[in-house]
Amino acid sequence: MNKMIVANLVHRPIRSIISIFAVAVEVTLILMIVGLALGILDDNKTRQVGMGADLTVRPPGSSNLAAFGGAPVRMTVADILRKQPHVVAVTPVVLQVVSTTNIEIIYGIDLESFQALGGPFRYMHGGPFTGPDDMIVDDLFATANKVHVGDTVNVLNHAFRVSGIVPHGRGARRFIPITTMQDLIGAQNKASMFYVKLDDPINADAVVEQLKKIPGMESYNILSTSQWLAATSADKIPGLNLFIKIVIGIAVIIGFIVIFQSMYTAVMERTREIGILKSLGASKSYVVRVILRETLLLAVSGILVGYLISTIGQVSLVHQFPTLRVEPITLKWAIYAALIAIGGAMLGAIYPAFKAAQKDPIDALAYE
Repeated sequence: MNKMIVANLVHRPIRSIISIFAVAVEVTLILMIVGLALGILDDNKTRQVGMGADLTVRPPGSSNLAAFGGAPVRMTVADILRKQPHVVAVTPVVLQVVSTTNIEIIYGIDLESFQALGGPFRYMHGGPFTGPDDMIVDDLFATANKVHVGDTVNVLNHAFRVSGIVPHGRGARRFIPITTMQDLIGAQNKASMFYVKLDDPINADAVVEQLKKIPGMESYNILSTSQWLAATSADKIPGLNLFIKIVIGIAVIIGFIVIFQSMYTAVMERTREIGILKSLGASKSYVVRVILRETLLLAVSGILVGYLISTIGQVSLVHQFPTLRVEPITLKWAIYAALIAIGGAMLGAIYPAFKAAQKDPIDALAYE
């Protein structure tokens, strides 16, 4: 049976190749979209953890992901936070979303308090701000944009001189002085959020409760780092799970339609062959197994090609866009994508298989 199955597929190479690539597209779509979505999410989580904060204090009604809405909170909140027990460092940050080749959040920071939170910057090249128009960038941004110390970078309709390049993983990819950011967006003496470092992370929950009791602070979005990490998992992000499910659904439909069309056409073309098999004593289950095993072979070949295309695609994306983070193919998602592809292919082959099994051998032998 195996020799006959391979011979059938080789006999129709174009159809077999199209079917294999259809399954490969299905697998690639799943792995690439999931890799991009989870990679960007994990990169954001890694950079936030790299800040060194134990608590984040955001304005009332703000999202857990970030406070994108300019700088709605007065800087005096930092003074209130610094007076609380267990608090050892507080840094205000002004966040501003910019869109050039991609969406990016730039941090306006007070360098002294920022470094008190997570430790001094380690400069790969250059050094700290020396003036209000200086900018610090991370190594990924510098590589992606071919930026060097001393170069001029335009953002927010303002020219900045790159004063230093630091390793990535510390909140943003670009940093400017907080007073400059406040002036540029018209938010003097205001901040988007505050990062808080404690004497011991174990005190985080107690400090959150303590802050909520302060008049005027009860409506603020205050989370410990562990709470924030739990709140930004893939299954907690609004719409992300639905997005992934829709992508998987589309992928299954692609595989189902192509395999159905391929196997249905193959059955129609091999009516006489099926008649010969049945006249030689082949049972209905034998004919069904032949069709399904052909489909399985196509699906497995497509899965392997899909793994290869996904790996090459992810490496190429990271090489072309260094600031873009893509989660490598994990065993979990490799198995998940394989099962989805096989399931979709088998669903597409069931009807053609049973249609072939129901053919009358006399009619099939007479078929031209």
